Amino acid sequence: MQIGIFSRVFRRPTLAATLDAVQAAGFDVVQFDLMCAGLPDVPDLPARIDPAMAGAIGDAFRTRGMTMAAVSGTYNIIHPDPAGRSAGLRGLRAIAAACEALGTRIITLSTGTRNPHNMWRSHPDNRSPAAWEEAVVALREIAAIGAEHDVLMAFEPEVSNVVDSASRAQRMLAEVGSPFLKVVIDGANLFHEGELPAMQSILREAFTLLGDQIVLAHAKDLDHDGDAGNLPAGHGLLDYRLYLQLLHTSGYRGPLVLHGLDETQAAGCAAFLTNQLQAITPGV
Repeated sequence: MQIGIFSRVFRRPTLAATLDAVQAAGFDVVQFDLMCAGLPDVPDLPARIDPAMAGAIGDAFRTRGMTMAAVSGTYNIIHPDPAGRSAGLRGLRAIAAACEALGTRIITLSTGTRNPHNMWRSHPDNRSPAAWEEAVVALREIAAIGAEHDVLMAFEPEVSNVVDSASRAQRMLAEVGSPFLKVVIDGANLFHEGELPAMQSILREAFTLLGDQIVLAHAKDLDHDGDAGNLPAGHGLLDYRLYLQLLHTSGYRGPLVLHGLDETQAAGCAAFLTNQLQAITPGV
């Protein structure tokens, strides 16, 4: 597994300066945020991406020998406001159409929340049958966009969203039934309130149910349950040795993307992950 990072960790005035800073910090693989190219970003996606701009972004990566592991395309797919959902879907379609020029085949997603004010916060209605069905309908349409553009649409199970566990992620994959819908795994996002004592069993279940559907892995940490973790990797309670062992055993060989940190912490977090990976795969 190669260690990557979110491009937005490095805030610079231009795309070139951002990528140069990422590379100078030792990273050649990124999950790309459109804000780094001056475009609207999560959760307000661009209505259109000029083909020339998409090509220029892709060229900026290629000339540096860098890889765009994925591009962020998150919006609230079950927002209570239908206009907001429609705008998000248009933006996602624009990103999918640009992926070939950008140089990636993965768009990352959220399964949404009924919270009208903050898409990173839970809501009691997330567990309602109506919210589930709305998410299924939205993800079927999203998967169809993926099929149209040969792009993998990868959602992330997260405790604040409709798909808040590995079991619900498995159910969602089955109900949507598309090879273009896949999973982003983040070990720090799986624990409901009171579940930290069951960390090992919850992580094992996640990989048992989803291991062969994972196309991207995130690396951050957590200091409490009941919410998504948002600490730098190695600075919290996540059992990283087990998380990485399960990733490896599942057959995942893609990038391990750091986020939930600032650039001053990047080198230390990368070193932490490197040491953990060497411990589970000696000689690698």
